[in-house]
Formats: sequence, structure tokens, C-alpha cells
Amino acid sequence: MIEQLKTAARTALTRCMGLQSGEKLLVVTDTSLEELGKIFFHTAQELGAESMIMEMYPRASSGEEPPQTVAKALEDADVALLVTEKSLSHTSARKRANEKGARVASLPGLTADMMARTLNADYAMIAKLSERIGDLLTGGKKARLTGPAGTDILLNIFGRSGQPDTGIYHQKGCFGNLPAGEAYIAPMENTSQGIIVFDGSMSGVGKLSQRITVRVENGYAVDISGGTEADRLIALLDKHGREARNIAELGIGTNHEAKLTGNVLEDEKILGTVHIALGDNHAMGGMVEVASHLDGVILNPTLEIDGYVLLRDGKLVG
Repeated sequence: MIEQLKTAARTALTRCMGLQSGEKLLVVTDTSLEELGKIFFHTAQELGAESMIMEMYPRASSGEEPPQTVAKALEDADVALLVTEKSLSHTSARKRANEKGARVASLPGLTADMMARTLNADYAMIAKLSERIGDLLTGGKKARLTGPAGTDILLNIFGRSGQPDTGIYHQKGCFGNLPAGEAYIAPMENTSQGIIVFDGSMSGVGKLSQRITVRVENGYAVDISGGTEADRLIALLDKHGREARNIAELGIGTNHEAKLTGNVLEDEKILGTVHIALGDNHAMGGMVEVASHLDGVILNPTLEIDGYVLLRDGKLVG
């Protein structure tokens, strides 16, 4: 397994991040994922980069800012990998690093199996599909998402830009996840209406044994039900107040190697799935800033953009 992990690290650093000899590479990790973080750190050193690693204690929730020392170090990096238990994607520290020109990839909750399997996917194919869907979202006004478990929600996406998460992060200031493979957009605040039924997995909860049903009014999750797993989600949201219930993101998975594992980092990338996030969207073009961003995965969805059917029962149509 260790050789597979080293190969995956090399692929991520060269093919995905475009790391060049002499560049400054910073790995930010925590006590949960330090062993995987060290593999990227040592591999980057072997590639001739000025490789550095910073370890911290895990954050309490995804979206919580890292220590200020870490934030400042990120601003000075050419390339940064965020190998942490909780996601740093939706943080001001990550955003400032990009504004300073760093190429950043976030790998929250990475596992050895996920790293060995998904970092060797066909990222050229993933990029092409993600960019096409991102363009479709940018040009759209209304999205309607339905699903066999009971999802039926309308989302206003007019005026927002769709973003492809391609896995190819070679341009100065670019950002995405690894493993990659999605296109996403931040719906307009205070507008989403309907029902979401999460039946795949949920950030902070894992793979779902019971469906979580969310009633949405005027852009916020006003009622959440579904048993003990729904109770866990409510507890996570209640720590952060009303804004944590904002309908923050509509995302479409595009990675053919991803599978349902209970780790949302991978699950939200599954080709033919849709995910909706609750909470922060300020780092992706929205207006809500809160230290929480929780994604939930919907299986076998049908997604229409202004009447154009992109997905039908979890299968790409166009």
C-alpha cells in the first residue's frame, strides 16, 4: 500500500498541482491525518520543491479557521495541500492564500484507500465534463432537483457563476478538492424552496442508514427530520446559528472512480450524484459567512436547468 500511496502523491503533485522544482510547497495537516500528510511532504521534497509541513490539532468543524500562524504561512506558499480531518476549503485563510497566488488543494478526511484509488483517475476526462457542467450552471436561471426518495426543490442560480472542480490546478491562485470531480454553484440566498431528502451521506454524520428530510423555506432549512442521524445533523448546525442552515451549494459529481464510502469528500464526487450544502458560501461566490459547511449527497437524482435535463435518475442525459 505504501508504494501506491507514494505514486498517488506524486500524481497529485505533478499532474494535478503542476508542482515545479524550486517551488514552495506547504502541507497543512493535523494529528488525525499526519501520516498521509507526511507522504505528500516527503514526495514533494523528492521532486525538488522547498517542502514544508505544519501540523495542528483538528478543527471542531468544517469551515473553522486554522491558527493565524498557519494562515500566514499559506499566503507565502506557491502550492498548498490541506490534508486535514475537517475541511479548510470554506475559510478566509484559504481564500487569502489564493488571492496571494497560491495553488491550493483541500483533502479533508482523506483515507489511504481513497488516496490510492481516486488520485489516479482520468482527470482530463473529469475536467472536460466538470467544465461543461460549470458553464451550464453559469448560464442557468432556475434549477429543479428531484429524487426517488422524495427530493423536490427549486433553486435560483441566476447571477451566480458555476465553478468546475477539475483536479487540474496549474494556474496561479486556483483552488479545488482532491480527489476532484464536480461542478458547483451557490444559489441565491433567501430563495430556495422545497424538500431535500439526503439518502447517500452527510458531512459530520457519514454514510446514511436513515434518510434525512429537510424542509426548505426562503433559502433556509427550517425543519430537519429522520431519526438519530438527523438529530446529529441538527446538533452540528445548532452550534453555529441560523446561517448554518443556509442553502449554500448545488453540486454535481463527475468522478468515475468515486464510490459511496461515507466520506463526503469522495461521495460528493460520484458521477451521477448531486449534493447540496448547508452553511457557508462566501468562499464560492455567495454572501453567507459562517464556520460551517456541511454537504449532503442525493442518490439517483434528476436535475433540470431551465428545463434542460442534465441528469435523469442518476444518469447523464446530455
